[in-house]
Amino acid sequence: MNRSADSHFSPWLALIVVCLGQFMVVLDATIVNVALPAIKADLNISQTNLQWIVNAYTLLFGGFLLLGGRAADLFGRRNLFIVGVTIFSAASLVNGLASSEEMLIGARALQGFGAALMSPAALAVITTSFSEGTERTKALSIWAAVASGGSAVGLLLGGILTETLSWEWIFFINVPIGVGIILASLRLVPNSRVVGGSRHFDIAGAISVTAGLLVLVYAIVKAADWGWGSGSTLGLAALALALLGAFVAIEQRSPFPLVRLGLFKLRSLAVANGVFLIVVGGLFAMFFFASLYLQNILGYSALTTGFAFLPVTLGIMMGAVTAQQLVPKTGVRPVMLTGLAVAAIGLTILGFGTQVDGTYFAVLGGLFPMAVGMGATFVTLTLVATTGVDEDEAGLASGIFNTSQQVGGALGLAILSTLANERTSGLLGELTGQPTQAQMQSALVEGFQLAFFVAAGLIAVGVVLLALLLRPRDVARIDAGDAVAVPA
Repeated sequence: MNRSADSHFSPWLALIVVCLGQFMVVLDATIVNVALPAIKADLNISQTNLQWIVNAYTLLFGGFLLLGGRAADLFGRRNLFIVGVTIFSAASLVNGLASSEEMLIGARALQGFGAALMSPAALAVITTSFSEGTERTKALSIWAAVASGGSAVGLLLGGILTETLSWEWIFFINVPIGVGIILASLRLVPNSRVVGGSRHFDIAGAISVTAGLLVLVYAIVKAADWGWGSGSTLGLAALALALLGAFVAIEQRSPFPLVRLGLFKLRSLAVANGVFLIVVGGLFAMFFFASLYLQNILGYSALTTGFAFLPVTLGIMMGAVTAQQLVPKTGVRPVMLTGLAVAAIGLTILGFGTQVDGTYFAVLGGLFPMAVGMGATFVTLTLVATTGVDEDEAGLASGIFNTSQQVGGALGLAILSTLANERTSGLLGELTGQPTQAQMQSALVEGFQLAFFVAAGLIAVGVVLLALLLRPRDVARIDAGDAVAVPA
């Protein structure tokens, strides 16, 4: 083996510590959604720029995940985990103290960078602390449950903190938790690392891909103001493509690439990540728009909105557990395709149920099947994305899957927010005189509906692509029970 670990550490205690860190990372990706209306009013942020509070985090998270994973391998998993927690906690403090839109968005980006160091280091601690087999499978199942449940719990906790204290506390709470995790890590987490590896980093690759994605998202967001065919939009899009093209060229020539492009020759990995990149945008955007609908249209408080998402947690758990039970019996492809189809149907129902005079039960009728489908989809796509990967590249495969999740979520939210805002602005622009409150709500709702329907369409595209591109032999190891997933 090319790695070393401290054998006197208890792997189960280390698992608890790194799972707490991962829970904080995943939770922070969604905890802000419920607080968005309060943040918008307090800092006077426009509806268009509101999405940057979410996207600044996810883009930096996704852009530096792979670099964080390599740094953890070379400098010690515990060391990088602690560095990540420190940056994340410090950025959380700045977020809570933010007095302007720019300060908040900048600190959210710094949070995402800290998360990019924490998450792969935490996963590497697990894969190096547990031998492959029953114990590692059990540990990874716990990790997957924490990761999938954190996003839904974030919505509830965000509502509780915003309503009972203030929106600043959704960030302040990370500081004492982060300090506790750091102290526990020093005592309970081994500092394993790759022995004898070269300590080179593909900084150019990390910067080019992150810059390219940031420019691309900014171009999509500003297209609502400039027009999709304007010189500014097309110029930024061209710059983004040039930066992403430079990233590919750098990876092909670098002796120590951030991503070994040859790994994408593995059909199961390429298809799973490509599909996940498409569908996750629709799933992430659901939380964003559903939170705004419940508060801005139905008049729910932040606390009530948080509780309204509790069935989502239950649905994700049900979908994940059901998928784990069905995969050995029916194979992974039927379960995965069914999960995606159920999620698409749920989003379609949610679109029809989103009305100015709507009810929570109409929303729940779409939220719950969407959550069940999402739980099943995450489990099965994780299995497919990591099957057939050599053990020494399991961390890289997991990092690519994590990156697809964060980048897909950011791009999807940017596209759907732009479409929704364009729809709302177009309807209001057709009116003569100052729009009434009812007219403004009606225009907002039509924008939300469009976002939900497009999100459902993205997931439907994922179903078609999987059915056409993923062959039974690509997932034969999973169906035979030989594959062990590395969950995102």
